[in-house]
Amino acid sequence: MKTAELREKTPEELQALLLEELRAQFNLRMRKGTGQLDRPSEVKKTRRNIARINTLLNEKKIAVGKDA
Repeated sequence: MKTAELREKTPEELQALLLEELRAQFNLRMRKGTGQLDRPSEVKKTRRNIARINTLLNEKKIAVGKDA
């Protein structure tokens, strides 16, 4: 998902998306461990999506702190 699309989401939606990505990362790790992983690049994409979501959550938290 692109960063511009993620910026439009609320923190609650981002948290739900983060949970979904973490589950996907876990499933990919399990598939990698059993040798059933078809596309190894998916691990990298998922890891970067998680980092992107965490970054936006932190930005939103900081923005709320400055407004208060």
